[in-house]
This record gives sequence, C-alpha cells and structure tokens, in this order.
Amino acid sequence: MQELVVLIPCYNEAATIGKVVADFRSALPEAVIYVYDNNSTDDTAKIATEAGAIVRREYRQGKGNVIRAMFRDIDAKCYIMVDGDDTYPAEDAAKMAKEVLENGADMVIGDRLSSTYFQENKRAFHGAGNIVVRKSINTLWRPKEKIVDVMTGYRAFSPLFVKSFPVLSKGFEIETEMTIHALDHNLLVRSLPVGYRDRPEGSESKLNTFSDGIKVLLTIFNLYRNYKPLQFFGIIALILAVISLIMFVPVLGEFISTGFVERFPTLIVSTMLGVMAMLSFVCGLVLDTHAQNARKDYEVKLNIIQMLLK
Repeated sequence: MQELVVLIPCYNEAATIGKVVADFRSALPEAVIYVYDNNSTDDTAKIATEAGAIVRREYRQGKGNVIRAMFRDIDAKCYIMVDGDDTYPAEDAAKMAKEVLENGADMVIGDRLSSTYFQENKRAFHGAGNIVVRKSINTLWRPKEKIVDVMTGYRAFSPLFVKSFPVLSKGFEIETEMTIHALDHNLLVRSLPVGYRDRPEGSESKLNTFSDGIKVLLTIFNLYRNYKPLQFFGIIALILAVISLIMFVPVLGEFISTGFVERFPTLIVSTMLGVMAMLSFVCGLVLDTHAQNARKDYEVKLNIIQMLLK
C-alpha cells in the first residue's frame, strides 16, 4: 500500500495539466501522482506523462466514472484528489494529508468559499449555486460542523472512505454525493480553507452551470429520500393531511349545522387525501426501517474493511 497518492481526473486539460503535476511533485515529493484521462482529444495524457505522472485511462465519460475507477484501482494510506485545471494551489495538500494521516479524518474538504473563490470566480451563477447547495445540505442533514464548500474538487480521503464509498453518480454531482454519504454515515469530516484561482487563459470549464446544477439538486433530493425516508415521506404526509383537514372542516361544519352533506366531491377528495397521507407516512416508516438496517450493515462492512486494510 502506497503512503500518499495524488489523483487527478482529467478531460482536455492540456493547457494546465503539466503545471498541476509539476506543482504537486514539488509540494509532495513523496507522493505518487496518477492522472486519469477521460477520453481527452488533446495532448493531456502525453503532457502528464512527460511531467512525471502515471497516466491511466477511463473510457466511461464523466467525472463520477473516473473517480469510481480511481478508488477501485489505487491502494494508499491517504488520497489527495484535485482537478487538473490549475485552480487549486498544491501547497495546501500537505495540511490536508496531515488531517488524514495523523488526525484520523475520513474526508477533508478543501474549502474555497472561505478564501478567494468569490473574488477569483468569473462564472456567473456558480457562486450562488454553491450557496444553494450548501444551505440545502446543512438544512437537511444538520451536521455539527457546517459544511461550507460542497462542490469543491480538492479533497483528501482515508482508505476507509475510499474503499467503502459506493459511487453512484456519473458526472459532476459526485462531490455532492461524497459529502452527503460522509455526513449520513457519521464519518469524520474536516473542512480546511484552501486557496483558489480562476482558470488560466486557454483553459475552459466543462461544467454547465444550469444542467449540472439541476443534476446536483436532483442528487440531493434523491439521497435525502433514500437516506432519510421517514422525514421525506413524513413531510409529504403532513402536507396532504393539512390540505385534507382544510377541505374537510367546512363540510363537517355544514353537516353539524344542517344534518346534510351538500359538497360530496369535496368530502371525497378530502378523504382521499387523508388516505394518501396515511399511506405516505406508513411508507416512510417501512423505508426508514430498511435504511436503519442498511446503516447497520454498512457499519459491519466498515469493520471488515478496516481489518483488511491493516
């Protein structure tokens, strides 16, 4: 098992990958640097090899697919993941690795938003999108330490996290999935402020603000439903029950005063909504039991992985 590795997912980063590899070789001379080329049509792979990185290829398109391959292929005591676009300074990597190797962190988040992100970022709506995603996760999962930067591509991981993380996302929503997985399974998460600089001239972002932003929000929605089904379906049940009650009370008042029910359609709809509310709540209870059992199984698997890693 290697002590420290740097993992760089890349797609058409010929303009920056040489500098990124050189910077991390200088900042972390003991680290082995892997560049995973995701079907680049430029000289990304050639330049990375010449700079001293080990280049591997992942033919399934998407950042999530690349990270899945990285985590399966590489065995190490500490993993540093960074984008190949030269937006993250290599000098912050050592303190992130220290949190994993010495302080037992399972995931270290390189927090751009507390440093220079809002001054350096030139892409409209990216800052606002980061804030929406961050507030959504902190509201739904309520971590003891608030997560400041969910979308950062600069992270450090323990082998326990890497070998137990089920990668489901295929694209840029992978960072959101990582964060929610760590919070939901009570893994040790640390946030460290890191520097950020905008892409240099000639380097283009592959992130689509709106389509990828929608994917991230859908990921949060789906993971909230899967990880916290009682809360999710309980909210739906409460909304349906309130609407049902609002519709039923006037009908009940008329019946008490006149002895007749004149608005049968309203009564039928309110009854149906009440039944739907009860079904939603029961579904939440059943799925919550399943989710709790899945957490128990995950804890057992963590113990097995821990023994295998020693």
